[in-house]
Amino acid sequence: MDYLGKSINGLFDSKAMANSENKTIIIQLNPPAALSGNNLQVLLEKRYSCRYFQDKKISLDSLGNILWAACGKKYNSVTGATRTIPSAGATYPLELFVVVGRNSVDRLKESAYQYLIEEHSLKIILTGDRRQELCRACLGQDFITKAPVSLIISAEFKRTRQRYGERGDRYVYIETGHACQNTYLAVTNLGLGAVEVGAFNDRDVKSMINSNKDLQPIIVISMGYPMEWGK
Repeated sequence: MDYLGKSINGLFDSKAMANSENKTIIIQLNPPAALSGNNLQVLLEKRYSCRYFQDKKISLDSLGNILWAACGKKYNSVTGATRTIPSAGATYPLELFVVVGRNSVDRLKESAYQYLIEEHSLKIILTGDRRQELCRACLGQDFITKAPVSLIISAEFKRTRQRYGERGDRYVYIETGHACQNTYLAVTNLGLGAVEVGAFNDRDVKSMINSNKDLQPIIVISMGYPMEWGK
């Protein structure tokens, strides 16, 4: 698969596909496909905050493309393997998680997953449809229960603080903004809709993604096929 003229097939570590020594289930994603013909201006004009979603499955490839756009691994002819977003000092503090509802993503079970950036794969961290739980953690914003998928962008701030001190926190939030915008553009390009959610109980969201104490959730992005009348 070629993307922006460079082969990315060799970037992803296929050994993750069979890594089940400790009963961890890994789902290998296909390499991201080339973007369609939409130019940037069209995507910017089409983007809006969508809170009304159809009961329609998202393809696994579409989800993989969105995750890769948000914070994926890519090839740069100057620096070699890098990411789809800039990171201060290449400290890469962000970690991505996805909550997938029942019958919401083609060929994917309802569960909470971690996106493994280096391998471009998904790791199951909690089984079952967790949308109601996420809705409660997000102070009852019920569109979350209807969205097929919600992305949780989290950060380990110490990765950036170790290099930049307290100012590193600012860089982490800037990087999160890059990931959010890339997500919106990828979602829009695929004919989907999305909305950011910043109001949530940090502790409850952390428990959902089974994160360590150093990983802090920053933003939730719910997504799916939009109902046109809900604009």
